[in-house]
Amino acid sequence: MIDGTGIGIGDPPDGLTATEIGMWQAFRNGSVYDLRRGDPAADDPHGGLPWGPERTVRARVMCMLLLDGPPPLSGRVASLKLTGLRITDVLDLAGGQIVPYVELKWCRFDHEVLLPEARFTTLRLVDCSVPRLEAARVHTEGDLHLPRCRFRHGIRLTDAHITTDLLLNQAVVHGDRRGKALMGDGMSVGQDLQAELMEAHGELSLRGAKVGVSLSLRGSRLSHPYGRQALNAPQLTVERSLYLTPASVGDPLFTSGTTPARGTLVQRFECQGGIRLDDGRFGDALDLTHARFTLKDDQELSLRRVQTPELRFLGERPPHGRVVLSGARVVNLVDKSTSWPGPGSLQMGGFSYENLVPVGSFPLTRRLEWIAAATPEYSPEPYERLAAVLRDSGEDADAREVLLAKQRRRRETLPPAAKLWGYAQDWTVAYGYRPGRAAVWMAVLWAVSAIAFSHADHPPVRPGEHPEWNAPLFALDLLVPVMNLGQDGYWRLTGTWQWAATAVIILGWILATAVAAGATRLLSRG
Repeated sequence: MIDGTGIGIGDPPDGLTATEIGMWQAFRNGSVYDLRRGDPAADDPHGGLPWGPERTVRARVMCMLLLDGPPPLSGRVASLKLTGLRITDVLDLAGGQIVPYVELKWCRFDHEVLLPEARFTTLRLVDCSVPRLEAARVHTEGDLHLPRCRFRHGIRLTDAHITTDLLLNQAVVHGDRRGKALMGDGMSVGQDLQAELMEAHGELSLRGAKVGVSLSLRGSRLSHPYGRQALNAPQLTVERSLYLTPASVGDPLFTSGTTPARGTLVQRFECQGGIRLDDGRFGDALDLTHARFTLKDDQELSLRRVQTPELRFLGERPPHGRVVLSGARVVNLVDKSTSWPGPGSLQMGGFSYENLVPVGSFPLTRRLEWIAAATPEYSPEPYERLAAVLRDSGEDADAREVLLAKQRRRRETLPPAAKLWGYAQDWTVAYGYRPGRAAVWMAVLWAVSAIAFSHADHPPVRPGEHPEWNAPLFALDLLVPVMNLGQDGYWRLTGTWQWAATAVIILGWILATAVAAGATRLLSRG
């Protein structure tokens, strides 16, 4: 029992243990209260060795200090700085106004920490063992730091407001009874949210969260193979960048935001389970460099309607599941040919991008395979988008090849007669995208027919009323429609030569019609 009667201002109340009295005095002095023994195994808050009463305090005494604590000693600032302590009972500060600075390192909590709707200046829990942190709608004027902590039953930060930074580097978070490792729906972080090298065994839910600068999951490992998503963050807003990239295995506090030097041991971002970033807004970039996604067949890396100036799709190709970019809008698409999944595993209807920045070899044939993988059923829009981007970058020849591939893909959906006409256009003028082919066909047909007709019997229709026989001009007169060179109609061909002349006329009309259709399509940039 704690009795506060009969004591002077600032004196500890009756009923405190010697350890609690020491904490009380350290609070008034603003100094660190360190009860570690110097033995790494004995001081490990996550280990199995017991901590006795000599390093144990009650949560109620901590609440007294933080909510209605004694005045500081003269010239000091009261603060709670504990290292290597065990806290028994439930630390319940729900709805409280906590003014003192709070920093707990290498501490062990026997029960959950309750902070819903509490207000702090700065709260730091470093390398602590916590069964569960319940902090919905918590408000901090400064930082909320939770690096290297281990949470056995999850963290709840729903609608929390962190004015500066939220730090979860190297934290280990296990799911609650519903499989939620971190509940941060509606959370607001004024500056950076860093969760580098974090391990999450359950769903990270950041639906509608807002981050004022960048959100870094560099080197983190997310695992929720039996749920729908490992990272569930639709309508996430990040003013700068979201990083799902490698991190140095050294201290991420000093490497965050930098590229690890060559030779540095790094750990890639890995996710076992689906990722949902639908309707996300990222002010600078969404970076997936070297990311590894392990998806089941019914799971997705979903980027539906994402908007960002730059998408860096440079991770490993997911062997299973789907990548969905439907309705996404980016300016620069930075990608590798080896990062995209195969047919049936990619969806990008309505995906809009303005510039392609391939990393490594990404030939046009592979880019066309990329589109084919995303369109198991023919759709013109992906081909037209790619052609427009290539044309805007000055690659007109490649743009024509893309549009030609579009027509060939469309041809497979047509009925037999239209398909046959499509083949004719393709063979003759490549649907108008290779106009030089028409001249070649014309020259070949003219030469062959001219040589053939030079051996033909050609009695005149009206003796004495005919020009001089000229086999090349006669062949050209038959081959070119609506053109009269003064040879056709003056000679009577019979038998095989009559059929040969008819064939030349038909081939001429087919060639002319194909040229006209191709020219119309080319002028309309079809």
